[in-house]
Amino acid sequence: MENPYYYRNKAQHPVGINKEGKPVIGVYANRTHEIIPIQKCYIQNEETQKLIKFVFDFIVKNKISIYDEKTGKGIIRHIVTKIGIRTNEIMCIIVINGKEMPKENELVNEITTNFKNVKTIVKNINTKSTNVILGKENINLYGDGYITDKLGGYIFKISPLSFYQVNPIQAEKLYNIGVEGAQITKDDIVFDLYCGIGTISLFMAKYAKKVYGIEIVEEAIEAAKDNAKINNMENTEFIAGDVEQILDDLVNNKKVIPDIIMVDPPRKGLDNKSIENILNIKPKKLTYISCNPATLMRDLAKLEEFYKIGFIQPVDMFPFTSHVEVCALLELKNCQ
Repeated sequence: MENPYYYRNKAQHPVGINKEGKPVIGVYANRTHEIIPIQKCYIQNEETQKLIKFVFDFIVKNKISIYDEKTGKGIIRHIVTKIGIRTNEIMCIIVINGKEMPKENELVNEITTNFKNVKTIVKNINTKSTNVILGKENINLYGDGYITDKLGGYIFKISPLSFYQVNPIQAEKLYNIGVEGAQITKDDIVFDLYCGIGTISLFMAKYAKKVYGIEIVEEAIEAAKDNAKINNMENTEFIAGDVEQILDDLVNNKKVIPDIIMVDPPRKGLDNKSIENILNIKPKKLTYISCNPATLMRDLAKLEEFYKIGFIQPVDMFPFTSHVEVCALLELKNCQ
C-alpha cells in the first residue's frame, strides 16, 4: 500500500473499567479482555478517532454506566464507527446492554453539532454475554441507518451489520486482480459465493451475462440488492442463505450452471460440500479470494486434480500486521 497510515474505515472499541475503577476505552490485550487504553492509532481513520474520543468523554462526563462483563450490569459496551473514505460519510454505533441509554438525545445533538460528516447514529442492542460485538437489533437515533462509499466507480450502501472491507484502497486492487484474472465475457454466468453487500458482484456484473450473489447475512443481501439498483446493474440476483444449500439448489434443482465462480469465504475457508459442488460443476475458472493463506492452501490441494493455478497474488490489505489477503486464479485443466 502506497500510504499505509490511517487506512481503516471501521473502528470498534470496547469500553470498560480499569483496575483503578476508572472508565477506559481502547483495544483488548491479546487473548484477554483487559482493555489497553489508546490515545492515537496510526491505522484508524483520524476523523473517526476524534469522534470516538468525543463520545467516550460524553459518557464519562455524564456518568453513564459502563458494562461489566463479570456482573452483566452497566449500559455502554462498545463504540463503533464506519466511514466512507471517498464520501466522508460517518456512521456512529453505540452498543448498549439494554434498550435505553441515558441522555441519548443530548448525545445525538452534541455529535451532530460537532461532527458535520456524521450521517447516521445507531443504537445497537446487545444484552448477551458474548464476545460478539454487535447485537442483531439496531435503532436509528439519527439519519437513515446507513452510509455510502464509492469503490471502483460504484456506490455502496453500508449498514451496521454488513461486511465491507476495512481497507477500500487495497480492496479495489484486490477485486480488480480477481476480475481481470477471470477474463469474464458477456456469455459468462458467474456465481459470487459469500458476496457480502455485493461489492465484487458489481465489479464482475459489468462484464458478465449474469451474476448470482449468495450470502448468509440477510441484511447484507438487502444492501446488495439496493447497491445493484443504485448502480443500475440489472444482470444480478442476490440470494440470502447458507452458501452450501443455495449453491446446491441453484445447480441441482434450478439447473443454473456457472461458467465462473468467485469465492471469498471466511477464515475457515470452503466447506467440503461447496468444494464437492464446484468439482461437480467444473466451471472453467475459479477465483478464490482468501483472508487466510493456510485454509486457501488446504482448499487448493482439494481442487488441484482438476484445476491448475494461474496465479497467486497476495495483497497487503492490513499494513503493519502479519495478515494479507490473497487472490488465486484456478483454471480448469484440459481433461474430461
